[in-house]
Amino acid sequence: MKELTSRERISRILRRQPVDRIGLFEHFWGDTQACWTKQGHIKANENLADHFGFDLELSWPLNTVADLDYVPEVLEETETTKLVRNGNYATMRSHKLHASTPEHVDFMVKDRAGWLKHIKPRLTPELRRINFQAYRDARKSACRAKRFFAWSGVNVFEIIKDVCGHEFMLLGMADDPAWVKDMADTYARLTVELQEVLFAKEGLPDGIWYYEDMGFKQRPFMSPRMYRDIIWPAHKFSVGFAKSKGLPVIMHSCGYIEPLLPGMIEAGIDCLQVIEVKAGMDLLKLYRTYGDHLSFMGGIDVRVLYTNDKAQIDAELKAKIPVVMKHNGYVLHSDHSIPDTVHYDSYRHFVQRGLALGTYRR
Repeated sequence: MKELTSRERISRILRRQPVDRIGLFEHFWGDTQACWTKQGHIKANENLADHFGFDLELSWPLNTVADLDYVPEVLEETETTKLVRNGNYATMRSHKLHASTPEHVDFMVKDRAGWLKHIKPRLTPELRRINFQAYRDARKSACRAKRFFAWSGVNVFEIIKDVCGHEFMLLGMADDPAWVKDMADTYARLTVELQEVLFAKEGLPDGIWYYEDMGFKQRPFMSPRMYRDIIWPAHKFSVGFAKSKGLPVIMHSCGYIEPLLPGMIEAGIDCLQVIEVKAGMDLLKLYRTYGDHLSFMGGIDVRVLYTNDKAQIDAELKAKIPVVMKHNGYVLHSDHSIPDTVHYDSYRHFVQRGLALGTYRR
């Protein structure tokens, strides 16, 4: 087969159609690019998609924070951390010296009353929630490079946890499921309404990428029944809108979410990403179960890259790539994000060796 463009390749991978090679994409912690720039491996502010030849380019153009006029308030600051209350009236602590997931400290919204008073009335599809320019620029950049261009953003579970935190959301699922379902449905409608405006003005992307971290180690955050009753209708609505436009859907989830996967597939997703090994996800098992009707991105244990041992990296790739490429539905990606402890040469080797293994001999 002749060499495909990245846009052609990913479009075909998401439909499990014959391709020239597996796809390539990656996420990095912000510290990693800074480290590799300091070491002279990449230029300052260089596009990593250009540098490594990634097949996808993403744009995150929506702002779903409740109060768009709220000026984030610094409540406490030390040499290493900053405690901030944001426009969701949520208090988060973040690290100043390195990239990390914010610590959830406190929330104004802890129940249905708080949601109805402080958040829901503010969730209107205002144009200022859309960064038209960022979407336009990313779409043009992807077009020039012939990369697959995906609108990206968070879906409902991921948005809700930023409003009331995991604890109150999960307690709500048990004690007041109608409240959590209302939050999910409201955010799904808001997202679709904003997408409709954006796509009408700027044109469709090639696909949709939703971030939706629904699991932790060895368990999803909810039972399959809770997922089906509370979250699934919102997934069906938001994913269904994408499918009505002919757009394939990639859904990211950290953590162990295998029990939820049948429902996610029924909602319409085309590709699962990131398949976190240390949480208990098994790429080969998932491939054998769902590989004839689902594509995969990730599932390569990033802890192997931490070793910077090329023999271990080779072994991890050899154990998985030849198997999961068989249905033409795989994109090479670590099972999380690349930290600055991974050497540039190690990651470069990972890419080169992975694509060599993942090239089809037709």
